[in-house]
Amino acid sequence: MALTNLTLLLEAVAQEGGGHVICYPPQNTTKPKSYSYRRLLEDAQRASWALRCRPEKFRRGRVILIHLDTHWENIVWFWAVTLAGCIPAMSTSLSNNLAARVSHLEHLATTLKSPSCLTTAAKLSEFGGQDAITPIALESLDVDNAPAAELSNVYREAMPGDIAILMLTSGSTSHAKAVILTHQQIFMALDSKYKVVPLPNKTSFLNWVRCDHVAAIVEIHLQALFAHQDQVHVQAPDVLSHPLAFLDIINRHRVSRTFAPNFFFARIRTALEGHGDCCTPYGWDLSCLRYIASGGEANVTKTGVAVAKLLAQYGAPETVIAPGFGMTETCGGAIYNLDFPRYDLDRGLEFASAGKCMPGLSMRITIVEDNSIAPAGTVGNLELAGPILFEGYFNNPMANEQSFTSDGWFQTGDLASIDDKGNLHLMGRAKESMIVNGVKYSPQEIESALDEPDEIPGLTPSFTCCFSSFPPGGDTEVICVVYLPSYAPDDDVARATTADAITKTTMMSTGARPLVLPLDKSQLQKSALGKLARTKIKMAFEKGDYSTYQDINSEAIKLHRATARVHPANELEQRLLDLFTKTLELPEEEFDVQSSLFDMGITSVELIKLKKHIEENLSLTQEIPIITLMTNPTVRDLASALQDQQGPHKIGDYNPAVTLQSQGEKTPLWLVHPGVGEVLVFLNLAKFLVDRKVYALRARGFNEGEEPFETIEDVVSTYHIAIKRKQPHGPYALAGYSYGTMLAFEVGKVLESNGDDVRFLGSFNLPPHIKTRMRQLDYKECLLHLSYFLDLMTEDRARELAVEMKGTTREATLAKVIGEANQDRLVELALSPEALTKWACLAFALQSMAVDYDPTSSIAGIDVFYCNPLAVAASSKAQWLSEHLSQWKDFSRSTPRFHDVGGAHYTMLGPEHVFGFQKTLRSALDARGI
Repeated sequence: MALTNLTLLLEAVAQEGGGHVICYPPQNTTKPKSYSYRRLLEDAQRASWALRCRPEKFRRGRVILIHLDTHWENIVWFWAVTLAGCIPAMSTSLSNNLAARVSHLEHLATTLKSPSCLTTAAKLSEFGGQDAITPIALESLDVDNAPAAELSNVYREAMPGDIAILMLTSGSTSHAKAVILTHQQIFMALDSKYKVVPLPNKTSFLNWVRCDHVAAIVEIHLQALFAHQDQVHVQAPDVLSHPLAFLDIINRHRVSRTFAPNFFFARIRTALEGHGDCCTPYGWDLSCLRYIASGGEANVTKTGVAVAKLLAQYGAPETVIAPGFGMTETCGGAIYNLDFPRYDLDRGLEFASAGKCMPGLSMRITIVEDNSIAPAGTVGNLELAGPILFEGYFNNPMANEQSFTSDGWFQTGDLASIDDKGNLHLMGRAKESMIVNGVKYSPQEIESALDEPDEIPGLTPSFTCCFSSFPPGGDTEVICVVYLPSYAPDDDVARATTADAITKTTMMSTGARPLVLPLDKSQLQKSALGKLARTKIKMAFEKGDYSTYQDINSEAIKLHRATARVHPANELEQRLLDLFTKTLELPEEEFDVQSSLFDMGITSVELIKLKKHIEENLSLTQEIPIITLMTNPTVRDLASALQDQQGPHKIGDYNPAVTLQSQGEKTPLWLVHPGVGEVLVFLNLAKFLVDRKVYALRARGFNEGEEPFETIEDVVSTYHIAIKRKQPHGPYALAGYSYGTMLAFEVGKVLESNGDDVRFLGSFNLPPHIKTRMRQLDYKECLLHLSYFLDLMTEDRARELAVEMKGTTREATLAKVIGEANQDRLVELALSPEALTKWACLAFALQSMAVDYDPTSSIAGIDVFYCNPLAVAASSKAQWLSEHLSQWKDFSRSTPRFHDVGGAHYTMLGPEHVFGFQKTLRSALDARGI
């Protein structure tokens, strides 16, 4: 007989006689209790009879809220309700906050149409303070006296389209919704799930979350029944606190299928790596383990790879981890990446792909702006359709109308893309994306970076929540990071150190300074799968629920910094300190006379703004060269430079090295200026690279008394000496922007010829052969290129002027450029006609040196970062790569590595593209072992 409802499934499996429900009691991972499926049916039948004896509370078709703790209780009473012809609704944990708890129960009473509620006597107190739902204690039901003749009198008439179960959503964005799962939908999902990965005979399924989660009920309990196999249930706190117990249980019960989110993989990794050779005596045989589904949060590729390798030491296949995607609305996991980690490593993915849909589900991406179907690789809204997808929320027509498109697709609320191979890539919840200074960021990426093992000692991993909030009177959203501290409440040194570390890591991901706030564990409650309710935490923050925590934290850090603060030594330092903090809106408690501007994430425009304010407020008789600020980025150093009797800049004291980032333990990165000679373009990039020192090499000729370089040999020699002075020993990491690539290549060869290890050489969009292009550039072209490089005009207008101004004098060209330039931008950059002329002469001198340049010899390796080329260089990015950039293979002793980045030649490091660029750059540096 074909199975049309769940009652028939349980009866069929119980009659067969195989399979067990194996449950570990709380605080126990060694001595489980085992119940046969036949025993399950019998206990459920007795409980069902007890319910039928109370028809006023348990009439057929009524929703029954099941609010229990242990797995066995939940499973038995789920079936008891089903056998009675009622609709089971699995209750989530109730809040410790009375107001929130009462509000939730009142909402459920309305949504579930005045449900009955089953709980235990010990949990009755949780329902105090409200009258909307009246709980019934299991102890009050006469289960033990059920007559044998009545046990088989159960409800078997449910139709495939009838409701089988209601699963409550977490309610992270609002009140919980009740997801309708029908008998037909569940059977189709079970059939598809079981075909995803072939499983051995005499196997078992492992669950470790509460039964209010779809993973426990559908993924494990019902699927194990469907497969006629054993199922194992263990309490979440017991495996989360002892990850190796998870592996013990897998080995003991020959588990082939289970699940684990990314944060739990991180714990397994830490436990195994810290266990060393002590793992050997366990004698684990994990060859039974075929499939660990992983969803609920972004999967960090390197974490999954590390865990897969560790598990492989005990016999698990290297493909044992299957990142994926699922929702309660899809009966749990429904999209799987079965080619992890090969696919993800081949594509250099930081976060693993979620893979492809299983049978019974289809997916598409629609453009946010107009709801059109997105092409491959385009980020948009993830939408789903198919027979395993739910049909709607129970008693919630508004949510149903908002959740489905006019052509019947379910809008998941997730941002995602589908690549050219049809694999899904999740980008976070649409409503959770943070927009700061016009740029979108993913909170999951920041949380992942903060939870890296041993990165931040004072932070408890997996209890970190990132969100953005628009402050009253603010111009943009502020990034907020709340976390669970691992230090003692009175340890102010650890508090400040942790806050600084979180700030640096967040700035490395976003370039923005976050608001950092430690909270008690009571304020950071998790769902069954260990997820923090980001939206609820954000709402509590904005309502002021955490104001006391903020006040305590602020006062503690303020007192600590006051004792460690370096105060001004004289009036000039005090005036400069005031100008620094007010002009740049720096936090006074975190910035003193020895703090570096560049460590605060300053931009080139802000640096020029500060320069102008200092000149105006100090009534200086001489202009401060920008290099003086760049080489003296602290108040104390700048005060000393300004007091120098020879003026703010010493003539003939040229030093090309500019420190853009002064902290970090990783190998320093040296950045060589583009063809315009200036290094301000790197400021946007440097503020993200807070884990290593960043130096830039600035051309000679900007300051009074300086003459531009005349030969490439002179530049290379000067830059080589400057690098060795700052960093005497390798390995070295060099990169050049456009024209600077040629200089970085030549400096790299000199370093290698002297026996130094050049571990990284980066080309920011420049091919090896450049002399043809250099010969096309006269002074007028250099001035026009500089103009659109500085965003004084568009590239198209600059090309038009190149034709219009053909044959004109330098003076006429300059006048035309000044007249056409964006005047606000000229003021912003403090560019006078004289300064622009000097800059153009310097750029022309650099270009003139390379008109006969031919690359020779080779470097150990090169990483090429390519974007849309100049219109005069190539017609497309593909042509630029295949015909020009690919020629680096002739000058590298290893195969060049190519990295596709956003933007165009002069915008690739701009505000709108630098976030993506720095992620690619950091990955490339990591791949080179530095």
